[in-house]
Amino acid sequence: MLIHSDQGSQYTSYEWRTFLEHHNLESSMSRRGNCHDNAVAESFFQLLKREKIKKKIYSSRAEARSDIFEYIEMFYNSKRRHGSNGQRSPLDYEKTHQKMVICV
Repeated sequence: MLIHSDQGSQYTSYEWRTFLEHHNLESSMSRRGNCHDNAVAESFFQLLKREKIKKKIYSSRAEARSDIFEYIEMFYNSKRRHGSNGQRSPLDYEKTHQKMVICV
């Protein structure tokens, strides 16, 4: 399985490489300064870090998973507006697109 990440220090560390090897995972990183190399994923993870988990310490993996799930499902997908889709939330954009497809 391929795991894509940015070039943050946590993803270039010895511990991360060891974790990947131990779980038979392969690392994938975008090139520095290449804004077109997986730009959507890069943008999402940058926002997730900045808006939700920066300087936050979770007491357990379950707490982190719950907090991040809530951010994605309750805010990012349903309320957060995105410049790439006309300043609409992904959910609103998807509903509008689905209506257009049904009409055609």
